[in-house]
Amino acid sequence: MALPAIQPYAMPAADELPDNRVTWKPDPSRAVLLVHDLQNHFLDAFTPDTSPLTPMLANVASVKAACAGAGVPVLYSAQPGGQTPAERGLQQDFWGPGLPDEERAKAVAAPVAPGADDVVLTKWKYSAFVRTDLAERMTAAGCDQIVLVGVYAHIGVLMTACDAWMRDIQAFVVADAVADFSRRDHLSALEWAASKCAYVTTADDLAGLLSGQEG
Repeated sequence: MALPAIQPYAMPAADELPDNRVTWKPDPSRAVLLVHDLQNHFLDAFTPDTSPLTPMLANVASVKAACAGAGVPVLYSAQPGGQTPAERGLQQDFWGPGLPDEERAKAVAAPVAPGADDVVLTKWKYSAFVRTDLAERMTAAGCDQIVLVGVYAHIGVLMTACDAWMRDIQAFVVADAVADFSRRDHLSALEWAASKCAYVTTADDLAGLLSGQEG
């Protein structure tokens, strides 16, 4: 039930991305960025200083900078450590006890850590909308778009994108700013997202779209 040891794999290139069914464009006045579960506990499953971990973190930092420059609010999801079985619910059956109640494990990786103006949501389930006030915060800000980066692509990132779709919120999954258990899982998540619930893009293209200078 523990997380797997993730072997290095090449980050999907732009020409490998699936075709999008929708033609949504991110609008800085309508969007928020969610940095999804980039806690050390989850990143320790990757091989250090290799792909996909290294390029993902670099691209998350790039996306965050682009969003901050465009005035897009930045939010983080982070799971609490030391959860009780009642708090874990059915996650206990699939993944065991979860994060230990230890500061390093709970912390977001230093290269992409939250800034003073960023909001950190306590996350309990696959979707970052469940048992949080993410939807309410977005409504209060007049936002109906969400940009998603982080881990793991085929679990929480994909479920949050799907949940957004069910709430009539446009989701943008940044293909090279997410990572997964394997390249197959990564590509499969992108394919499902692009065909069912989201717009799949790259960090470079997102920056261009946010600035109105798309390539």
